[in-house]
Amino acid sequence: MTSQAELAQPTDDCRESVEADACASAEGDHRRAPRRRGEALTAAIFEATLAELDEFGYAELTMERVANRAHASKGSLYRRWTNRAELVVDALEHIRPFELEAPDTGDIREDLLGLLRAITARFEGAPGEGARGMIVETVRDPDLMHVVRRRFVDPVINMVLDLMRRGAVRGEVRPSALTHRVANVGPALLRHHFLVHGGPIADEFVVEIVDEVLMPLISI
Repeated sequence: MTSQAELAQPTDDCRESVEADACASAEGDHRRAPRRRGEALTAAIFEATLAELDEFGYAELTMERVANRAHASKGSLYRRWTNRAELVVDALEHIRPFELEAPDTGDIREDLLGLLRAITARFEGAPGEGARGMIVETVRDPDLMHVVRRRFVDPVINMVLDLMRRGAVRGEVRPSALTHRVANVGPALLRHHFLVHGGPIADEFVVEIVDEVLMPLISI
């Protein structure tokens, strides 16, 4: 016969249910939050990603922690992004789109100055610091390296090449300088300075890159 005391004790199933509810509450179970879709969900994920990036850095950022902070499921993240590298890059672009236009002033020096100044502007503020940490982590994260090169590095090199090709047509740039390696010199010097010294990057440094390195390197 079951005693009154035994009846008063919670069953194992009951205890597991209570513990699960407590854990879900502590972890911010996305099922308890209002359901969001589309742009609202994406915005919440980006906000959570940037918060995690600011608080813990890229090295400690995980899809699971972002999902918990955004009150979303991990599945909703993986349906949109294949890995954390793609997610972080999209989140950074969400608050500061990496949209550069190649200047066309008719003078190669002014065009190079304009483009490098536009790049330095992307390195300022909190988004710049997030990008700085992300660039550091490319050494240890092949997925991130691939994304950064495809989304940021290669497009800038192609822009510099376009500027130099126009300069070559005008007789300002020697044709043998029209290579990816030469085109990457200016942006690479900016990235290195930013990684070592942080931002903001002084305009005097940009002018020095153009006048002391690039112009002697590419001029006829």
